[in-house]
Amino acid sequence: MSFEGLPRLVGAIGLAFVATFGVSAAAQAQTARTAEITYSKHIAPILQRSCVTCHNPDGGAPMSLTNFEEVRPYARAINARTHMGPRAGVMPPWFVEKNIGIQRYKGDPSLSEDELAMIATWVANGSPRGNPADMPPPLAKAMGEDGWLLGKPDLIVKGPEIFVPAVAPDSWGDVGDAPTGLVEDRWVKSVEVREVNDIPRAEGTKTVGGRFVFHHMNYESSVAGQPGTSTTWPIHEIGRNPDQFPDSAGRLLAANSVLHLNASHVHANGHDTHAHLEFGFKFFPKGYQPKYKRSGVLLGNGNDLDIKPNQGGQEIHAFATLTEHTKIIAFEPHLHAQGVRMCLEAIWGMNIQQLTCVGYDHNWVKQYIYDDDAAPILPKGTILHLVGFLDTTASNKNMADGRNWTGGGRRSVANMFIDLGYSVQMTEEQFQEEMAHRRSLMKSRNEYDLGCPLCWAPPVVQPAARPTQQQQGNQ
Repeated sequence: MSFEGLPRLVGAIGLAFVATFGVSAAAQAQTARTAEITYSKHIAPILQRSCVTCHNPDGGAPMSLTNFEEVRPYARAINARTHMGPRAGVMPPWFVEKNIGIQRYKGDPSLSEDELAMIATWVANGSPRGNPADMPPPLAKAMGEDGWLLGKPDLIVKGPEIFVPAVAPDSWGDVGDAPTGLVEDRWVKSVEVREVNDIPRAEGTKTVGGRFVFHHMNYESSVAGQPGTSTTWPIHEIGRNPDQFPDSAGRLLAANSVLHLNASHVHANGHDTHAHLEFGFKFFPKGYQPKYKRSGVLLGNGNDLDIKPNQGGQEIHAFATLTEHTKIIAFEPHLHAQGVRMCLEAIWGMNIQQLTCVGYDHNWVKQYIYDDDAAPILPKGTILHLVGFLDTTASNKNMADGRNWTGGGRRSVANMFIDLGYSVQMTEEQFQEEMAHRRSLMKSRNEYDLGCPLCWAPPVVQPAARPTQQQQGNQ
């Protein structure tokens, strides 16, 4: 090597030395920061918000996670389950895919990337407790006021009690009627359904279904002999979140109405069980009237399905054309044990809007209620396209046996393919009003509202009235 090259070599060595020690210093600083992540200050608030409503002594989850002593043995399991992604088994059970479609929903308990990183770092550092003084205030009651997630209802209606033997075949049929006791018509803001039973809470269970005997149930309300008083209510299912109706579209619970508990699926649980359902209604103020009418759109197929054995990546499709301007309030994928994913898209002209894609877990049937200012508002003529994805291989842990062909049916080993979400219809005036509001929320013309495909179109300008002949003569 010539002497001319020596300064370059020395400089290179110096740069390498500085870079090495610079990276080391940064790594040490990062280690110092991550070492500060503790249960008391960082992890407990996450669990309180997204986990403890189920993971408490009275909840449906297999174990309680209300304090450090309960959480610490499950630290690695918590890290694994929260990092599974939006598919069956992930905790908390919320399956919206965060890289597709609308991302604003009511009651979203999912964890952010930063929260997932904190959990992973906390576990990698040995799951330290930290300073107990950093703990968030204790939850007064993990399940909400008097055990209701949405707070104490204005009206609680108790359904008939049933008895399910410890070992028995599944049953389907009517459970009976439950009078509401209402003396005047009321419009409902939210409804929450819970099962009350005598299954011992001290005994462990591996699934949320192990705490209950009602798998799902359709119900409606009406007054005998009085047309116009009938209301259908969203289905009750295991692991489902409560229904919250928008201010513009409450549902009527008529005076002297009765809840008809029909199409109920009941299963044995290994215990002789006495159980009943309770319906918690919260009302809009007296004098309230809904702005929108409910839409009759039903999307899916529960009958002529052809699901092949031992095959992943199967797709099923359904289409519906909107005959009225429509606002979609909630998306609720309903498949059976073979189902792993469902997507909803809107086709308008040459445009295809991917509205929502979610994973599916038949143990946790969820509805996804759009934020009011993110809900799809679609013009009549829009084609809704529903896509279901099924897996009958051994990788789908919800499958009992994937060797048989299956079609449509009520049992979980058969199939359904339906969007149980709900919508409202809008007049032309209401549609234009909704779009004007959504346009006002856009910060620039470069912002795109995925749920409003025509918001980029210019507002409709009504033509000026033409003068009459008499007016023309007076000019």
